[in-house]
Amino acid sequence: MVKLVAFVSWSSEFVSNLVRKSLLKSLPGVDISFYTSPEEIEALAASPPEAGLNILQWSTYDVILHELTLKAALPSQTFVNYLTKHPESPLTRAVPKTWSIDIAFADELDELWADELYDLGELIDAGNDGNYDPALARWWILKPGMADRGMGIRLFRSRNELQQIFESFEDNESSDEDEESGEGVSKNSDEYEAEGSTRVSTSQLRHFVIQTYFVQEYLSTPLLLDPAEAEIAGGAGSVKPVLGTGKKFHLRVYCVANGALKVFFSPNILALFAALPYKLPGAPTWPDPEHHRQTAAAVDPQSGAGTTSPKMNEIDLAAHLTNTCLQHDNPDTEGSVRLLCELVGCTVYSEDPAWNGKKLTQNDIDDIVNQVSAVLGETFTAALASPVHFQPLPNAFELFGVDFLVSHGEGGKLTVSILELNAEPAIEMTGPRLGWILDELFDSMANACVRPYFYSSTEASGHDGWGVGETRDGLRKCLDVQVRERGG
Repeated sequence: MVKLVAFVSWSSEFVSNLVRKSLLKSLPGVDISFYTSPEEIEALAASPPEAGLNILQWSTYDVILHELTLKAALPSQTFVNYLTKHPESPLTRAVPKTWSIDIAFADELDELWADELYDLGELIDAGNDGNYDPALARWWILKPGMADRGMGIRLFRSRNELQQIFESFEDNESSDEDEESGEGVSKNSDEYEAEGSTRVSTSQLRHFVIQTYFVQEYLSTPLLLDPAEAEIAGGAGSVKPVLGTGKKFHLRVYCVANGALKVFFSPNILALFAALPYKLPGAPTWPDPEHHRQTAAAVDPQSGAGTTSPKMNEIDLAAHLTNTCLQHDNPDTEGSVRLLCELVGCTVYSEDPAWNGKKLTQNDIDDIVNQVSAVLGETFTAALASPVHFQPLPNAFELFGVDFLVSHGEGGKLTVSILELNAEPAIEMTGPRLGWILDELFDSMANACVRPYFYSSTEASGHDGWGVGETRDGLRKCLDVQVRERGG
């Protein structure tokens, strides 16, 4: 009998169970032994080969012996280099302008504006030109490269505001030092960090990625929908449309890179909604339309009163960040998660005159999915041209969570742009209602990436007739290239 030693080790028992169940289901007739100790697997790998014994590692980066090395924040220069040679690529419209900053202290910005960030500074100055009307200003987003789950994200529109952000991070560092010396606020207190806060440890704030957040002609016009309108299992949804309830959302696409190289993604695409209705950065943000109606008359538009943010010039990110990890104070966090296919029939609340008041159709969803497929394929093609950051192995596979934003492009066309590519995505945030898509995802991964080694030499060699754009066993193929043979 064929034997398989499977090393399965995750910090989440939920993920470990998904892996074990998928292997048992996809490999009937194979004698599978599960291990969780890296030392045991290393000893097996070093011992004389045993006839019929196969070793599989399906684990977290921290304990696996080898990995596909694609970083979560693929350097922007990778895209710049690729697009210079391939200006016709769909990435031209799908990748926001991005700058990388390595900075230790706020006063280093002065030197960066004259060097690495010169182009960014020119765009900031030209985008605002002294006009701070939220509808006209050009906005940018700051992300700490080593943080996750929305931690440390800030919005800004001027050089001075970026300076203030870094200075605030230094203030936080001073608070951390006071805490470590026994002074100041305890890290366990509510004053230090509320659940759902975007505050992060300063150790995570030394490498930043700045990218365009609101670009007047592009990302400033996200597709706005109300998730409460979506038809979902159990009869929920189909609420009466209410003006002003449109929320920003991003798409979470589960993508699998297999071997060297085939790329697939799950057609079960998630739509993750912000907690509050969308407003331009700097505009008053309301917790709900009823609150808006009750308080709008008392708001002084010059003072900015009415915004949910407690500090002057501080932006409430709840209308802009779609990461459900930040919505701990939202009593219906699961209500912020929908399948993309469930949004058919929802009212469009975007200000684009070609779309406002219309219903999202199945054709619109199909077009979005086709764009996602094309952008994913091109993203991995660009990564292959940068072997420093991506080195696919013929006998390895990896799951990524890729985030996209849907916005209104030129001519009224819905346009997809890639925001982030995450290794080891937090799949637990999918929620109980949609947990079944994770069962299907891991079953599909086992069938596409592991099963061919045991049941079909033809499939394992890659000559399976599975064409790009075709969906099989719960996965759609978006790239198929040969980088190196197995064992090469």
